[in-house]
Amino acid sequence: MTYKSKLIVASVFLLTLMLKPALADSVRCGSHIISTGERHGTDKYEVLKKCGEPTIRAGNTWIYEKHNVSKSVMVFDASGNLSRIE
Repeated sequence: MTYKSKLIVASVFLLTLMLKPALADSVRCGSHIISTGERHGTDKYEVLKKCGEPTIRAGNTWIYEKHNVSKSVMVFDASGNLSRIE
């Protein structure tokens, strides 16, 4: 592997590490991206509109499962705004 190739691989690796925290609190629902900390706040109505009915509702915690392969857990605060995605 040449020096230039090693530099490119290292750059891509570092970029991935830097972007991972920014993408941690977002999830794709069809063609929509749902994320926490949006300017107007994403609420339960908006999530339902974009993602549909969750697989499981447990109070302020909604769980979306996709073909038993991936799982998204959305946690809402007391006012109904999305506060965390796991």
